[in-house]
Amino acid sequence: MQRYFINEALALQDEFTLSKADSHHLLKVMRAQIGEKIEVVGSDQKVWLSQLLDNAVPASLKAVQEITKSVELPVEVTIACGISKGDKNEQIIKRGTEMGASHFQFFTARYSVARWNEKKIDRKLQRFEEIAKAAAEQSHRQMIPTVEIISFADLVNSPVQHRMVAYEESAKEGEFANFKRVLSNTASGDALLAVFGPEGGLAPEEIKSFNDANFTLAGLGPRILRAESAPMYVLSAISYQFELQ
Repeated sequence: MQRYFINEALALQDEFTLSKADSHHLLKVMRAQIGEKIEVVGSDQKVWLSQLLDNAVPASLKAVQEITKSVELPVEVTIACGISKGDKNEQIIKRGTEMGASHFQFFTARYSVARWNEKKIDRKLQRFEEIAKAAAEQSHRQMIPTVEIISFADLVNSPVQHRMVAYEESAKEGEFANFKRVLSNTASGDALLAVFGPEGGLAPEEIKSFNDANFTLAGLGPRILRAESAPMYVLSAISYQFELQ
């Protein structure tokens, strides 16, 4: 069943319209017929089974039944990544949204190969937000993750409750306990920030900054993971810890 997001809260029997783009997708791409039901998420993250009332754009619908089952991770996870080249950043957003991340942050690291043109950042963020929205609809999320670009200083000073850095040198040295300790100390309802370097990893001075700010440096097992794979490893472990046990 298709799922769409709207920017208003709904109640039973409320009538509303989808955006022009979502209406086109529902009516022209999915070829929905009058009376067909879809799922719609309101601004309060409540999900409603909704019935299509007409086939005009914008599409009009009516909320007919609330869906109370939650699919969100019990932990609010922020994935912070050093900017990578190519489409790796988009893949992190797409797959990370499917796996339950709540927020994505990108920062320029010393070893970042890619450098973003300041004049194109707004357009890039718009593209990232579209990817997050599409992935949230596909995976039937109840929220669309936020995406932002932040400075390294703001990242280090993040007020998030639990903070960790995926550090490959820790893994090389045989350290495998810190990530487990982070998860063990995290409870449902908490917030967790996980930081990942770009393709070239994090520089020694960056690691020192995180260490001085009391981030936990954690290895992710004996294998070296790609920049776009490491966040998925962490999200998978969080899902196992809080949803599958």
